[in-house]
This record gives sequence, C-alpha cells and structure tokens, in this order.
Amino acid sequence: MTWTALKARLDAYERLMRLDKPIGTLLLLWPTMWALWIAADGKPRFLLVWIFALGTLLMRSAGVVMNDYADRNFDAHVKRTENRPLATGEVSVREAMILAALLCGSAFMLILPLNKLVWLLSVAALFLAASYPFTKRFLSIPQAYLGVAFGFGIPMTFAAQLHTVPMLAWVILLANIFWAIAYDTCYAMVDRDDDLKIGIKTSAITFGRFDVTAVMLSYAATLAILAWVGWSVHRGVYFYAGLAVAGGMMLRHYFWIRGRERMPCFRAFMDNNWVGAAIFAGIFVDYL
Repeated sequence: MTWTALKARLDAYERLMRLDKPIGTLLLLWPTMWALWIAADGKPRFLLVWIFALGTLLMRSAGVVMNDYADRNFDAHVKRTENRPLATGEVSVREAMILAALLCGSAFMLILPLNKLVWLLSVAALFLAASYPFTKRFLSIPQAYLGVAFGFGIPMTFAAQLHTVPMLAWVILLANIFWAIAYDTCYAMVDRDDDLKIGIKTSAITFGRFDVTAVMLSYAATLAILAWVGWSVHRGVYFYAGLAVAGGMMLRHYFWIRGRERMPCFRAFMDNNWVGAAIFAGIFVDYL
C-alpha cells in the first residue's frame, strides 16, 4: 500500500470514529468529570482522571462506529450523514467491526488496574453503547437511552473511587439523562424531516410542536437535580455559580431553537459543550 493510499485509509477511519468532531467526546467527558470530582471529594487521583478521559474518547469512538454500522442503510438518505464512510462504502462493514472491537478492547485494557466492580460495570457500558443505535427503531425517545449510555462513566467513577456505587451516582446519572434529552433533541430537530421520511424515531418527532418546551423542561430538570446533588454534598457558592452560568446558556438556547431552523438548532447542540464545561468549572473551583 502506498503512503497516499494509507493516508486516505487512516483519514476514513478518523472520520468514522469522528475524531474530527470532538463534540460527542466532550459531551461524554464533562458528566464523567463532574462525577469523578464529587466521588473523590475534589481530589481525584491523576491516574483515574487519565483513565476516564482516555476511556471516554475510546468508547465514544467505538460507539459512533457501531452507530454508523446500525444506520448504514439510513445514512445515505440523510443530507447530513450521506458522506459517512460506511454509508458510501469507503470503509467496509468488516473493517468497521474490527475497528470497534479494537477500540473496546483498548478501553477495557485501561481499566484493568481498577477494581472488579468497575470491570462489571464496563460490561454494562459496552452493552448500552452497542445497543443504543438500534433503539431508534422502537423507542419514542431514544435520547433517554442515550443519556444512560453516555453517562455510564458516572457510576464507574464512583466504583473506581469508592469501590461502591451510592445512590448519589445514580442521581447524577439521572441529571445526565435529562441533559442528553435536551441537547440531543436540539440535534434531532436538525434532522427531523429526513428522519420522518426514513422512519427513524426521535424525541423531536415524538414531542412534535412541544419540542422546544420539552428541551427547556429537560434543561430545568438537569439543573434542579444537580442543585440537589450540590446541597447533598454540602457544596458552596461556586458550585451554584457554575449551575447559574450553565442556566444562562440554556436560556440562550431557547432563542436559538424556538424558530426550529436547522443551523440555530445545531448551534444550540454544539453549545452544550460549554454548558458541561461551566458546570464542571463550578464543581472544580468549589472544591478548591
């Protein structure tokens, strides 16, 4: 294989794993870091930070490969996804499955230094990541399932730090579910017309004319649950300041999505990276 051909192959794999579009990794990373800092009382070991940060990247990459495998017959009919490597045949199904297996194997290798409870939870995390793409066939709000799949690093961080998963971890996971419903509904509003044509189920279709209301209520639920988390672990003003900044960003999203236009809705989805970052900044500074 020539260098040009090899470079083209690697480029196709990079696009298949969405390494050129880090927003998905960041939306997984922030809740994982929220949970890790809270579980460690603000003093997580560097090894755990490194393991969960890299593990998030690997599992997100594996997840999108599996998603594109599941949607390979649909993506060609959606304007935004018609050029994905599996949809165009640039990458074969066999190559994609080998790549997904290598990514999952690498992620599991990362957690070998941790305890057996983390290993067990990783099996559940793998199942969730692999099964999520197929939920769009039968779940009316697959974004809720996405919130569980995207947020399963939360109980894993508690298990790694405390060797147990307290109720607090599941409450933070619940906050992440509402957040995922909010930001992924914004995302689904971009593709609503295409999804209706090909028969994919999404929250944007299910909520119908109440989609904007559903997004804002989900945002509100996210903030309310996290505020309770802060109260339960005796956090201070900086924690709530982070939530307030995030709330201001969420309110701004209302003005972007109320017209239901594609690009403003996509902009709101992308801006959720900064929502997650603001919440983490509040947690980080408050523990200092």
